[in-house]
Amino acid sequence: MNAQNLSAPSAYFLADVSDENETHTLSVIVDNEPGVLARVIGLFSGRGYNIDSLTVSETEHERHLSRITIVTTGTPMIIEQIRHQLDRLVPVHRVTDLTVQAKQASQDKPLERELALVKVAGTGEKRLEALRLGDAFRATVIDATTEHFVFEITGRTNKVEQFISIMKPLGLVEVSRTGVAAVQRGPEGL
Repeated sequence: MNAQNLSAPSAYFLADVSDENETHTLSVIVDNEPGVLARVIGLFSGRGYNIDSLTVSETEHERHLSRITIVTTGTPMIIEQIRHQLDRLVPVHRVTDLTVQAKQASQDKPLERELALVKVAGTGEKRLEALRLGDAFRATVIDATTEHFVFEITGRTNKVEQFISIMKPLGLVEVSRTGVAAVQRGPEGL
């Protein structure tokens, strides 16, 4: 939505406002203590924001810091609001929008990967096709019997989703995904 010309004389409609949803990856450094994840998640649910992916793990044992990686979708204004509200939480040390940093460095996206375990059951021709496609996607077979395979696949989210959709007609049984892990490109850290 661009600047609107409405008959009502209001200053609110003079600014250029984008209402297109964008997907952003946020990296949040927090204290590793009980209840921190619940507070971060509560901020999202309390305001009606959606989380597309969430991963969390302690990254600095000596300092007791954890990194929460959140993939969320919203308008640029909503994403900025989420970032500022996260920044105000007491156990939060730093909030970084990796998507914005990548764009500022003239890159498409931050370096993102996801891991999935994909169980496929089948015999005969479907079994051979699942193996062939697994090889084409560089998925590793980590468990197998004469009736099923469990593939481990790592890559961008769209690659994982494409692999899962291709496996559906071949006997997809179950999927377990880790969520997105992301870092900014280049020699700098957070």
